[in-house]
Amino acid sequence: MIIRSVVARSTRRALSRRSFQTARRLLSAEVDSIDASADNSLRNVQSIESQINANTDQHVPSVDPETHATSPAAQATDLVAEHYRQFKQQQQRTGHLGSEISPHYQPHTLLNNPPSPADVTLELLLASEAHQGHATSLWNPANARYIHGIRQGIHIISLEVTAAHLRRAAKVVQEVSRRGGLILFAGTRDGQDTAVVRAAQLAKGYHLFERWIPGSITNGQQILGKCKLKVVNEKDETVPGFEEQLFERPVLRPDLVVCVNPLENYVLLHECALNNIPTIGVIDTNVNPTWVTYPIPANDDSLRCIQVIAGVLGRAGEAGQKQRFEAASNGQITYRPADDLTLPEEPEADKSAAPTKPQASKPVALGGESIENADEVEAKMDDAADQDGRKLGHRIKMSS
Repeated sequence: MIIRSVVARSTRRALSRRSFQTARRLLSAEVDSIDASADNSLRNVQSIESQINANTDQHVPSVDPETHATSPAAQATDLVAEHYRQFKQQQQRTGHLGSEISPHYQPHTLLNNPPSPADVTLELLLASEAHQGHATSLWNPANARYIHGIRQGIHIISLEVTAAHLRRAAKVVQEVSRRGGLILFAGTRDGQDTAVVRAAQLAKGYHLFERWIPGSITNGQQILGKCKLKVVNEKDETVPGFEEQLFERPVLRPDLVVCVNPLENYVLLHECALNNIPTIGVIDTNVNPTWVTYPIPANDDSLRCIQVIAGVLGRAGEAGQKQRFEAASNGQITYRPADDLTLPEEPEADKSAAPTKPQASKPVALGGESIENADEVEAKMDDAADQDGRKLGHRIKMSS
């Protein structure tokens, strides 16, 4: 009995030890096969990576043999790509929410491409803050017909009245420009120079963005007497030969003055009134509208409002200039030419080069009269030539 029990115990231990060794050998074999397959896969990946890098310019991130992961730069790229994918998904879910803000205000558009008189709308004037006036304590009672109401102690200008007066002023500028008149755009506040210069360029007029010199109109001969004058034809082409006739002529005066800040240029408007020169002005609620001939009730403190008004008037002047040039191409003159201008005489060299014919002894008939004296005949011919020159000179205007 004792021998059988010992054999049985020893036999169980031997069997268990053999089975454990067999299982360990099987596990080690499987691990070795897995490692071998992983090494083969890694080598395949590295070979594919080298082939792709050799054929393309974009570098493929290499795989770490130990961790089997990509480089930190590739991980950062993957993170950015994931964030971008999440952003596109969020944008797709919430993109239809909210309101659109385009087209929005761009300050340079009013200078590069100002609106025409036909493009003036209440929305445009409202966006340019043309309706905002001054405090009720600063108002001028003469502006009562231009005021729409009061809000928080501020007068509100009626935009319908502003649009109507702006279109009327645009028609005046267009007609003056069509007739070849001189238009002066004046704006002396900070920031108004660009709008004034642009309007003058469109209307082919003149601009003033510095202080007005008092007496430039009433005493213009003393202040502007040394300014150079020139004679141009109906196509604004300079006509030479009239320099001697322009020495003692009076200085030129504008035919229309556009002032965007009348409060600081009262002297200019007063001189225009003394010389019967029509004026156009931007009238705020604190300005007297009787200072100008054609008032435009609007906010003179807003640069955007000034740009809109100056741009509209400049476009109107441009349209008038276009009409004048079209009429000139058809042989029509739309303005009153300058008086007391005669065509320049021919040079003496041309006269001496022309062949001379002997005077006939018989009487010469001129204008139904018989004249014996050759000097009288020459005087009559000179008078006729002067009359023809005056007729041609009526097609010439003057500009500074």
